[in-house]
Amino acid sequence: MADPRHIAGLAGPTLMVVTASEALNLDIWSGVSPTLVYLNGVLLFVAGLAIVRTHNVWSRSWTVVVTLLGWAALLAGLARMFAPAAPQLGETPSTYGVIGMLFLVGAFLTLQAHRAPKHRAPTP
Repeated sequence: MADPRHIAGLAGPTLMVVTASEALNLDIWSGVSPTLVYLNGVLLFVAGLAIVRTHNVWSRSWTVVVTLLGWAALLAGLARMFAPAAPQLGETPSTYGVIGMLFLVGAFLTLQAHRAPKHRAPTP
């Protein structure tokens, strides 16, 4: 099993940069070809599968966010691969809301990745 801090350290900043750049350039998705949507789906699927294969931990800690992110990327990738010609989201308030929520998830993961680990007291 991979250390969730390493995955969060990669996924968090990536989510923040991708969502910020998409918010600024959302209009590029209006006339995008299904080929590019399919390619985006492949990349999401591979990233999600990599996370799920290395960290599929269901716990009551922040690390479950890493697992949920992996499953969400995997499922989003499948959806984009099997329906690449589906209409893309436009510039609506709900689209910006989703982008904002994903940015916050990225910020949360980034903070968790760089937070000092809790040390456990040695057991006698």
